[in-house]
Amino acid sequence: MSDENRPSGDMNYQEISSKLPENQDEREYAYGEPMASDVTAIYDIPVQVSAVLGRANMQVSQLLKLGRGAVVELDRKVGEAIDIYVNNRLVARGEVVVVEDKLGVTMTEIVKSDRA
Repeated sequence: MSDENRPSGDMNYQEISSKLPENQDEREYAYGEPMASDVTAIYDIPVQVSAVLGRANMQVSQLLKLGRGAVVELDRKVGEAIDIYVNNRLVARGEVVVVEDKLGVTMTEIVKSDRA
């Protein structure tokens, strides 16, 4: 939840973490209030996370002509945010980062869902 949408009086993550009892897991709290213990049951459910750099449309004949070193132009510009999907649902936008020798994604924007 962004700061502008959070009701006044709610605490941010740092405030919650600093107020937790010793040895208390911060995942058991939401905005300073204990969460229902049933919620912890979903923590181990696997989800598929995808980061989409861009998309391209082409005919099968063009696809078959691609070979090693071919370049496929995507619909995004350099520096433009990439889409982050969880279980094929757009949830955020972010930027590509390098962590040691691997690529990663840092989220820069959470996408508000129209679904309840």
